[in-house]
Amino acid sequence: MVALALVSAVGLAVDDRILVGVPIWTKPFKFSVSLVAYTLSLAWMISLLPTTHRAHRVGWWAGTVVAVSLTVEMVLITLQVVRGTQSHFNHATPFDNAVFQIMGASIAILWLSALVIAVLLLRARILDRATAWAVRLSSLIALAGAAVGFLMVRPTPEQLAVDEAPITGSHSVGVPDGGPSMPLTGWSTTGGDLRIPHFFGMHALQLLPLLLLVLAALAPRFARLADERVRLRLTLTAAGTYAATFALLTWQALRGQALFSPDAATLASAGAIVLLGGAATALSLRTPAPAPAASLAEEVSA
Repeated sequence: MVALALVSAVGLAVDDRILVGVPIWTKPFKFSVSLVAYTLSLAWMISLLPTTHRAHRVGWWAGTVVAVSLTVEMVLITLQVVRGTQSHFNHATPFDNAVFQIMGASIAILWLSALVIAVLLLRARILDRATAWAVRLSSLIALAGAAVGFLMVRPTPEQLAVDEAPITGSHSVGVPDGGPSMPLTGWSTTGGDLRIPHFFGMHALQLLPLLLLVLAALAPRFARLADERVRLRLTLTAAGTYAATFALLTWQALRGQALFSPDAATLASAGAIVLLGGAATALSLRTPAPAPAASLAEEVSA
C-alpha cells in the first residue's frame, strides 16, 4: 500500500484525467493511504493474541486473507484507473461487471476475516484491561464502518428507472456522484455521503488505541491516569462516544444530508452526544475508591 500510494501520487501529478468529478488517481491514493493505517493496526492487534494458543495461528491466517483480499481489491481499482473507467458500481461491459463482482467478493471475504479477528480478540486474555477493551471495541466499530460499504451498492431511484443501467450504486445519497465536493476527501457538499461514516468507523481501529497510548504517556504526570481503572473508564467512554458519533454520521448520510449542513435533529443529536460524553468523562476521572485485596486479585486474574 505504501508503494501504491507513491505510484498514485505520481499519477496525480502527471495524469490530468478526471473521473466522476475528481482526478482519476484520487481513489487509489486515498485507499492506499487509508489501508496503510488499517493494516498496520490490524497486524498489531493480531500480535496481541497469545502466541502459544491456537487463536494466534487462526488470527495469522485471517490476517493473511485480509492482506490478499486487499491486494486483489487495489489491483483491480488500479487496473480500472489505467483503463480510464470506474471500478465501483460499474456494469457497463461484461469485463467491468466481472471486475466489480470480484471486488465485491474480495471485500465480503475481507469483512468475514476481520470478524474472525474481532471474535478472537474478544476471547483473548490481554493483561491490561484498558488495552483489551480498546482493541475489542475499536475492532467492532471498524467492522460496522466497513459494513456501511455494503449500503453503497444499492441502486438509486434514478438508476432503477433505467433498464440495465451501466452504473448501479452510489457513494452519495440524494444527489449524483461527481457533484460539488470537499477538497482532498471528495465527500459531497450538497447531499449525504456514505463514505463519511465508512471512513470514520473503519478508523476507530487507529483512533481508540491511539487515545489509550496518549493516556498511558500522560500517566506519569497525572496521578489519576496512572490508575488502570480510570484509563479503562475513559476508554469505554471514548468507545461509546465514538460509536454514537458513527451512528449519527450514518443516519445523517442516509437522510441525504451533507456533513456541514446538519438539520435541527442532527444538531440536537450531536449536542446530546457531546453532553453525555462530557459527563461520562468527568465521572470517569473520579478518583476510584481503594479496591479490596480480593477484588484486586480477581482483576489481575481476569
